[in-house]
Amino acid sequence: MIHPVILCGGSGTRLWPLSRRDRPKPFLPLVGSHSLFEQTLERCTNGQMFAPPVIVAGEAHIELIEEQIGDRANIEIIVEPSARNTAPAIALAAMRLPADAVMLVCPSDHHIKDAAAFVAAAEMAASLADQNWLVAFGIEATHPETGYGYILQGEQIGGGYSVERFVEKPDLPDARRFLDEGGFSWNGGIFCYQAGVFLEELEKFHPQMVGHLRAAVAAGTAEGLHFRPQAEEFAAIEGISVDYAVMEKTDKAAMVPASMGWSDIGNWQALHDAREKDEAGNSASGRTELVDCENTLIQTDGPRVSAIGIKDLIVVVDGDEVLITTADGAQLVGKLGGAASQ
Repeated sequence: MIHPVILCGGSGTRLWPLSRRDRPKPFLPLVGSHSLFEQTLERCTNGQMFAPPVIVAGEAHIELIEEQIGDRANIEIIVEPSARNTAPAIALAAMRLPADAVMLVCPSDHHIKDAAAFVAAAEMAASLADQNWLVAFGIEATHPETGYGYILQGEQIGGGYSVERFVEKPDLPDARRFLDEGGFSWNGGIFCYQAGVFLEELEKFHPQMVGHLRAAVAAGTAEGLHFRPQAEEFAAIEGISVDYAVMEKTDKAAMVPASMGWSDIGNWQALHDAREKDEAGNSASGRTELVDCENTLIQTDGPRVSAIGIKDLIVVVDGDEVLITTADGAQLVGKLGGAASQ
């Protein structure tokens, strides 16, 4: 059985004003009628392949999670006392599972168009994890993207590859070179490994962190669906991503190629790319009227938005906030005062 571990962190400020601190992007129906979190759960519902998921989240989002898990049984929700990035979050889940449990770590705010391809990649990754590899999903790079880290594949092993190296987010010339050379994939932040193997590698590089985590779990409390680690021990941990903490340092890193229509929906332009569009490349929702427009995203939850002759623009009306940006400006939305000062 594969044990899904679903990480519910981050504030999604680059999708402001729709994504707000009290209801961030994982819990919004951005593509289709279900939220990204609900879609993440749905991809892991095959009871013959997937065990009930473990969800790791902060206290602020527990009510949203409980609204959206429905009647799914045997879910555990680990409530982080404070935000400490992905390495401690994953380690908490690993400590709540048997050492030989194969974990499939999934961010809760990604869109995957081809669920069957996701499941096939998960099966391949689990097979490598059973051989003590720490496996990353290598997302097919379809264009030169500067917003993602990359993975360079090494030698073939089983149904995947060893990892030659992880690469930080590149500038545009390097991103184009990666695409031309081949062998580079996007690092989508989806991982698969045995719980015990992951903890061994984390302890090798961060023994103090693992000590605090073990103490926090040992002194934690379980009530209903919820497990709460002890807050003081957890607060003593330095926050760090799993990429920096383990994946870029271990000699057990592997990857499986995944072509599954993936997007992290990291900004409004990424959402535009993921949504259905008309023949002119427009995506509109709410009370809208578009005349002679091209490659635009317009979304409103109330007032009518009428647009004539605009091109390559994003217009969002949500409550009392209005956002207008070019596609190139979409990466900077999180720095706006309204987004940053919530």
